Amino acid sequence: MSVSRLRGRDIICISSIDWDFNWQGHQEIMATLALQGNRVLFVENTGVRAPKLRDLPRLRQRFLNWWRSTKGFRQERENLFVYSSLLLPFPYSWVARWLNRTLLVRSLRRWMWATGFRRPIIWTFLPTPLVVDLIDRLDPELVVYYCIADFEQLSVRPQRIVKSERRLLGRSDLVFVQGETLRQRCGQHPNVHIFPFGVSMTTFRRDTDVAPELKSLKRPVIGYIGGIHRHVDFDLARRVAQELDATVVFVGPVQAEADTLRQLHNVVFIGSQPHTRMPEFIRGFDVGMIPYRRTAYTESVYPTKLNEYLAMGIPVVATDLPEVSRFAAEHPGVVTVAGDADTFIEGTRRAFEEPSAENV
Repeated sequence: MSVSRLRGRDIICISSIDWDFNWQGHQEIMATLALQGNRVLFVENTGVRAPKLRDLPRLRQRFLNWWRSTKGFRQERENLFVYSSLLLPFPYSWVARWLNRTLLVRSLRRWMWATGFRRPIIWTFLPTPLVVDLIDRLDPELVVYYCIADFEQLSVRPQRIVKSERRLLGRSDLVFVQGETLRQRCGQHPNVHIFPFGVSMTTFRRDTDVAPELKSLKRPVIGYIGGIHRHVDFDLARRVAQELDATVVFVGPVQAEADTLRQLHNVVFIGSQPHTRMPEFIRGFDVGMIPYRRTAYTESVYPTKLNEYLAMGIPVVATDLPEVSRFAAEHPGVVTVAGDADTFIEGTRRAFEEPSAENV
């Protein structure tokens, strides 16, 4: 069933992020399915690991969402509902898993009965034991697993997540992956398709005005959109700002220590912005950068911002992540891939030149 032909279905999406988190493919896909006439229940992140101190704001927001809703359920837009569950935050504890499963199944079944959901399609972004338990108890018509990351690298109990992912693959009718690395990880499944997160061309229009926050900045502007997290190479970003006569702009929530960058006069942090405003900011960039560190986790990452930069017609400079390098090889001359800081800086300097109409 293609997205374009999928109508009149009931879909339960088990997400790996919350609805109000940075807008990503999770929300884009489900919003599109809802817009096309399907009813969607978006179940917010049920957890891959035990929470840490940095998760407190998210947990607080989850509680507020639950408090303001009807037992955790709220309607976000036409055909799209969000469930903010309150669970024990210990995904690999047997006791917590039993209790969470009992609470979730009971809540979901009551809501499905009240709204007339019958034999839903379950679309999951999570491969945790709790997700497999839910699939076994909700009698889905179809199970879709979208493998967006190597969750083994995010879990403190990697052997557990590997085991539950294998069980999930055995229960899935269809598997999507972000790129070749994850396709190989899910290669045992007979129905795997590479499907990286895309871009809404209705939103990312090149005739968009430049964001007011950028108009007075010294040019050229090297820009970054998205979460400013531990996967960003802050040392590399600092060298870019120090060695290039340009302004470096970060648009997104700061989720890691970035004081060394804040101290630089030509680095600007805009903060979190609605997804609908991202085209305004990218329109004001001369170069879009993806300065990710090479780690076991980022080996499988396909950054959505790559497509968003290109959709707005600006040159891209990125570190040599495998999926970005594969994209660059398939589309020569579009993305500069750098294996070290010197190459990244020189590639950015060259990208300042006016891009040709052909490249745009």
